[in-house]
Amino acid sequence: MLLELRDIRKAFGKGENRVEVLRGISLDVKKGEFCVLLGPSGSGKSTLLNIIGGIDSTDSGEILIGGERMSAMGEKELTRYRRRHLGYIFQMYNLIPNLTVRENIEVGAYLGRNPLDVDEILHTLGLYEHRRKLPNQLSGGQQQRTSIGRAIIKNPDILLCDEPTGALDYNTSREILRLIEKISLQYGTTIIMVTHNEAIGA
Repeated sequence: MLLELRDIRKAFGKGENRVEVLRGISLDVKKGEFCVLLGPSGSGKSTLLNIIGGIDSTDSGEILIGGERMSAMGEKELTRYRRRHLGYIFQMYNLIPNLTVRENIEVGAYLGRNPLDVDEILHTLGLYEHRRKLPNQLSGGQQQRTSIGRAIIKNPDILLCDEPTGALDYNTSREILRLIEKISLQYGTTIIMVTHNEAIGA
């Protein structure tokens, strides 16, 4: 099993203001699996994704990555885990405005042990003809594809997707979802996506 979550619990606040956002979450995710976590806004989806990414911590429970306990990792090991094994896609594209499409994607390559070929990524994402454009010259879908390229070029084991279609229209959202599924099949990447959109969850 690539990823195992065991009885994950997380709360914010104290006393009367204490809110439990995760209550005993357990989950097994296999290599190459496409996992969608569906729930309304405020249900703890992004918190769970941050915990899997080693950005946030649990109150109790255990996470195992390839059989290794995350709680046993020091800060350097967590940083190495994030750099080598994880890619992130967010609702906001967070592209560097003065870099071209190609250069924005190449930024991700510096974090990987065995990065993929940038031209291959550009072709896979349908961005090759836009490779010299700046972010402000792109549509929303093209910007999100660029952020996907930046996430996958380092060849991560797991791609964490936090509402990746939240800022896009319906047709563009479907296009991005098909692209993420293609990446999972083509590269064997495990996808963990959180969304409030029931159409995506279906």
